[in-house]
This record gives sequence, C-alpha cells and structure tokens, in this order.
Amino acid sequence: MRWSEICIHTTEEAIESVTNILYEAGAGGVVIEDSQDLRQLAGSDSRYSLDPADYPIDGVNVKAYLPINSFLGETVEEIKQSLNNLVLYDIDLGDGQVTLSEHNEEEWATAWKKYYKPVEVGRWFYISPTWESFEPRNSERQVIELDPGMAFGTGTHPTTVLCIEALEKYLPNQASVLDVGTGTGVLSIAAAKLGADEVMAVDLDAVAVQSAKLNVKLNHVQDVVKVRQNNLSDHVTGTYQIVVANLLAELVIRLAESGVGERLDDGGRLIASGIIKQKKAQVVQTLSKNGLRVIDSMESGDWVALIAEKAE
Repeated sequence: MRWSEICIHTTEEAIESVTNILYEAGAGGVVIEDSQDLRQLAGSDSRYSLDPADYPIDGVNVKAYLPINSFLGETVEEIKQSLNNLVLYDIDLGDGQVTLSEHNEEEWATAWKKYYKPVEVGRWFYISPTWESFEPRNSERQVIELDPGMAFGTGTHPTTVLCIEALEKYLPNQASVLDVGTGTGVLSIAAAKLGADEVMAVDLDAVAVQSAKLNVKLNHVQDVVKVRQNNLSDHVTGTYQIVVANLLAELVIRLAESGVGERLDDGGRLIASGIIKQKKAQVVQTLSKNGLRVIDSMESGDWVALIAEKAE
C-alpha cells in the first residue's frame, strides 16, 4: 500500500495542536523533526544519532501518513483549514507550510524508529524503547521502557524532561500523584519508580489511555499506577500531594480555572509544563487568580515548567 506523507513546517509551540489535527484527520503515524533537538545534540556525547539532512533549518517539521485514496485531496484541505483555525486559539503556527510526498507502507512503519535510542533523562533515569537491547552504564539510574506506538512521544521532549526533573526535586516519599494528560504514561511511571504510593493517570484520548496502560505494565508499576480516560481533572475526586500536567499553556490555564487547586493536599504542589516562554506570564497570572502561588520555574530552550502551591 502507498501512503502520502504530509509535512507541516511549524513552531515548537504548535506541535501538540498540529499533531492532534493530523490524528483527527486519520493519520496512521507521526514523526516530529525539531531543529532545536539537532542544535542541542551538536557536539554532545548523546546516544542519539541524527542526520542533519532530516531536519529543518529552523522550526519543526511534523510529518504524518495518510492512505492514498479518492478522499486524500479533501482530507488535506480539511487539515489546512484546521491549521488556519489555530489562530483563534492564539497559537503561533509559524509559516505553516504544507508539503506532500509518497512512501511505501514498509518505510512508513519503521522510519521513525531510527530516531529513538536510549537516553539519560533527569538525574535518575534512562528512557529506552522496548525494542532496544540496553545495558545501563550507570547503575544508579532506573530504566523506563516505552513503546510509544505510532502516535505518542518518546518521553524525551524538553517539556517531559522538565516534568521528570521537577518530580525528582519535589516528589515526597510515598506520595499520591495525579498525572493529567498522561500520554504514554511516562510521568506516572517515573513517579512510581521515584517512590510514589499511588498514581492516577488520566487522558482524554482513548488511544493514549491504552498506550499508557501498556507502558505501565511493561515497567511493572501497575500496582501503583491506575490509568483512565478523563478530561483534565474533571470528575476527579480526592486530593493529591502532586499534580503533574504536561500540557499546552492554554490547557494549563483551563486546568487552573477548572479548580485543579482543589485536588491538592495542604502543602501539595502543581507541576505544569508545556508552556512556551512567551506565555509564562499569562499562566502565572491565571494560577495566581485561582489560588495557586508559583514557587519555582524551570526552563529548557523555549519551554518553561512552573511549580505552584496553594496560596495562603
């Protein structure tokens, strides 16, 4: 079978929104080529092996795969219209250039895997794909094995790394954790391996829920981590010592306005990532208006993670 590869040149801020549009259009898989990844790895001893020819000079290429059929033209036009609508949500799409090319199914099914190798994340972890035979060099680091499937991240995006580093810094012993927008479940798995007693992982996407459940079992933390389908923190009961949310700034704002502070224990903390630097002040202001005081921030490239607690 032949597939059409649709490539959208955009910004880091828009990656998640663009990716969601492609999934909704029926994409069979996604590859993200981020120029910042290439620059950060230049001259380092990272285990990644990247070909500069695969990357844009600046910005991000988000590539997805659509079956070539009589509806392809209409599907592409719907994608373009959805991209144009992102301006309504104040999301910077960049130039939003869309290009198409054809590929064989065998190439599509395996092309993305060449980018995903074991890598050190935070102070205490390696993240490794399940198909790699990996022997840790540092016995103090724990291994998180991930099978991201064709539609989810590898756990090494800067926003995810910031969350893991924040968990390493702020997670109390035997903590209860709520992971909002869990995706592959990597943050829930990290929390469990750091000693959390109870983790509730939620995601609106049913496919994400299945992916997270699989990865939780692969890492033998199913006795600690429970995964369910849910929209943000809606209908979640009880309180937690840590709420971690790796989301877009707009969704962090919505989470705050929907009362996520009520899900925090006294002395509990919210770790919110996925925030582009330009929107940090807006998110801080919204958290403050909703009873949450920012006590720390962490940065990586254009991204910010905020740590907040209930204001007195």
